Amino acid sequence: MASRRPWYTGLRRRASFPVCACAGFMSSPVPPFCVWPLVPALREMLRGSDERRPAAREEEASASYSGRCSSSSGTEHLPRYHFGLLQTPLSTAGSAGGPQREADSLGRVVPPGPGPQLFSAAAGVTSSSAVSAHLVASVIVAVVEGRGLARGEVGMASIDLKNPEVVLSQFADNTTYAKVITKLKILTPLEIIMSNTACDTGNTTKLFSLITDNFKNVTFTTVQRKYFNETKGLEYIEQLCTSEFSTVLMEVQSKYYCLAAVAALLKYVEFIQNSVYAPKSLKVRFQGSEQTAMIDSSSAQNLELLTNNRDSRNGHTLFGVLNYTKTPGGSRRLRSNILEPLVDAETINTRLDCIQELLQDEELFFSLQAVISRFLDTEQLLSILVQIPKQDTVNAAESKITNLIYLKHTLELVDPLKAALKSCKTHLLKAYYSSLEDKRFGIILEKIKTVINDDTRYTKGCLNMRTQKCYAVRPNINEFLDIARRTYTEIVDDIAGMITQLGEKYNLPLKMSFSSARGFFIQMNAECAALPNGQLPSEFTKITKMKNAYSFTSADLIKMNERCQESLREIYHMTYLIVCKLLSEIYEHIHCLYKLSDTVSMLDMLLSFAHACTLSDYVRPEFTDTLAIKQGWHPILEKISVEKPVSNNTYITEGSNFIIITGPNMSGKSTYLKQIALCQIMAQIGSYVPAEYSSFRIAEQIFTRIGMDDDIETNSSTFMKEMKEITYIMQNANDKSLIIIDELGRGTSTEEGIGICYSVCEYLLSLKAFTLFATHFLELCHIDALYPNVENNHFEVQHVKNSAGNKEKITYTYILSKGHTEEKNYGLKAAEVSSLPPSIILDAKEITTHIARQILQKQRATPETLRQRAVYHLATRLVQTARNSRLDPDSLRIFLKGLKKKYEADCPVSGQAQTEDGQ
Repeated sequence: MASRRPWYTGLRRRASFPVCACAGFMSSPVPPFCVWPLVPALREMLRGSDERRPAAREEEASASYSGRCSSSSGTEHLPRYHFGLLQTPLSTAGSAGGPQREADSLGRVVPPGPGPQLFSAAAGVTSSSAVSAHLVASVIVAVVEGRGLARGEVGMASIDLKNPEVVLSQFADNTTYAKVITKLKILTPLEIIMSNTACDTGNTTKLFSLITDNFKNVTFTTVQRKYFNETKGLEYIEQLCTSEFSTVLMEVQSKYYCLAAVAALLKYVEFIQNSVYAPKSLKVRFQGSEQTAMIDSSSAQNLELLTNNRDSRNGHTLFGVLNYTKTPGGSRRLRSNILEPLVDAETINTRLDCIQELLQDEELFFSLQAVISRFLDTEQLLSILVQIPKQDTVNAAESKITNLIYLKHTLELVDPLKAALKSCKTHLLKAYYSSLEDKRFGIILEKIKTVINDDTRYTKGCLNMRTQKCYAVRPNINEFLDIARRTYTEIVDDIAGMITQLGEKYNLPLKMSFSSARGFFIQMNAECAALPNGQLPSEFTKITKMKNAYSFTSADLIKMNERCQESLREIYHMTYLIVCKLLSEIYEHIHCLYKLSDTVSMLDMLLSFAHACTLSDYVRPEFTDTLAIKQGWHPILEKISVEKPVSNNTYITEGSNFIIITGPNMSGKSTYLKQIALCQIMAQIGSYVPAEYSSFRIAEQIFTRIGMDDDIETNSSTFMKEMKEITYIMQNANDKSLIIIDELGRGTSTEEGIGICYSVCEYLLSLKAFTLFATHFLELCHIDALYPNVENNHFEVQHVKNSAGNKEKITYTYILSKGHTEEKNYGLKAAEVSSLPPSIILDAKEITTHIARQILQKQRATPETLRQRAVYHLATRLVQTARNSRLDPDSLRIFLKGLKKKYEADCPVSGQAQTEDGQ
């Protein structure tokens, strides 16, 4: 497809939703319902909003969405999860010889001493464009395993504290527990819960040991076995699951282990959150392990799916290449899709149809993008709305009021989103349009508008949102609330008047400013006033200076701020009571927001895919039984490089499913292998891929063995780490796997390395998995004489002599060709470039020649072997043609004649016999 770059020029990706960071005061006039005495007091301050100084901006604490999501109080002693905050990991419980722990009221095993300390997100999260702030761990997972004959049957339940959705899983796993570990890695849990019987001293289960070994930085909690109760779990689901998703009951009725896990999970979450979920308010779904492709955590790291291995702060990852999402929900969905690609071709093609329509209809694309970018984090909004705090605190009140305003803002975007989707043609987009016609959106919005002012809206800036929250409820609903708001307005007016008087008293250009941390304070431009003795009057305290701006306060202003806060608390309390009554009326209709959340996040991800397509010449993939890529290139390398990377072809079928790749160091082998895996993942998440043409076979598992690093933590040498990784692949691979192996056996002697490689290859050749194997062991290339489904490819290099003609230089073409490499001693040639002394190089060449004479014995194929290989290739090509051919009869005839000629060329014995018969 031709690039459509011009209509995307200048677009920028937003890392997360707009937060109420104090980046300026109200950008729009005060709403009509606020036109009380507050207006004269704030008019001057609002008029000068664009002139605020850095000092004020730095001191303001961000009144972000996430910052108001939890209700806390200084008198509460229960541990609480604040969104955007990480809990410090607890040391592993129950290990042999470890310290004994006491159990709390829930039966949790807790460490002695003070409770866990909370740190800010910055302490535990890498600052990276690839992993944005809203991806901070917020998932709690409960895991339970069957006992006795049921050992190996694992039940899991997880809930995201930012998203009121419970995901249940139950599956049979092997002794390596690969599925459990992979699923947990994808969830990136904040905390893992298991039964205390799994970690009894001296009787620790293998699953417990593996989880604690693989998740050392995750908080681990054990609770009493009695809380893992499948009957209670079923009751929880019946009580809390929304009617829209109640069919999940039929799926999980006999899934005893995931029911037991969800019972312990919900009991624990209610305990730590100090709140309960409203009845019929949660989305509950069952997700089996067979619905998505499995990518283990090591492969995800090797392929740089989410994090760049060299610099975790940059976005040179597959996530960074595809992430043009506008909402946190869209970004989360993209992340989960990359880690768990789809395996259903029909679902993938449905997504591809949507992307195709978005690329062909620019008006649809831009109108959808404009609306989607205005949505906040709908999932997190839902999570707060469906929780009922056990204690009424100021923070809880403020959070509920804020989120009701966000809910109103979200519902007001439904009609614009419907209008944008009205003319769509594809099945999926039409389905999303139909879901937006739900009358409950209008019912909820009307109920909100009976209590909340029409002009109340989500705005940026902490003072803006404070004003919106104060005057959110309509006048005359609560007389005491109206009085409290008048009092608050008078206090603000008095503060403005006092600052004006101070300015006149000292003949200084003072301005009233506001921050969430300090409340109202005084600002002054240092350039606009000459200070006596270069100092401010002694009446002013807490003086700070940033560049050319002073910020300070006074004793009287501090007292007035306290009065203002007290008035504000009264307003929030009375508003909270009204809001709670309103929420109780709309709970029965709130389930439609789950569909809205799903619609917004999916549309955001599809728009992101379409956006990525316009920045490069990606092509729509097909799904067959063949992996065929014409002129494909590496998507991440394209983002990094100034010039477009060299393109290469790939062709893997069931008849030629094992590709051995050779070539000199730095010729492009590793890049090519990663390119194939990345293109496979892009295709299976529903994205276009970087190629001129592409066809893929659905891969149920993607394995990689890349790198030559040791592992100090597990006391594994380079070779041992290689063996562990290849063992994992051999234990879990099946006929539908894609296997990438970049070097094997390099951590031991040459003879042993070749032997291991050969035996591993023979095992993998017994599978129908598509395997790409890069190696420097040229002896391995001769395995194709024994196995006709082996193909040899190599990366070409060119030898260029310098002007004097006495030295030769290698030029890398990065072009893949048939056959194994003919290059000899290319390691020595690479060493010459590294400035090793000439005497060392000369000695190395002599020793290499001597050893080569002694140990290299080439295997030669017999005529009979060649004939069998030719017959095998002809048969597989004919089967493939019968399955997938769409050629007309004449073209098919020509193609078959070509196959016959290739067979005769590859089979000299057959050709000679035919010649003799003719004579």
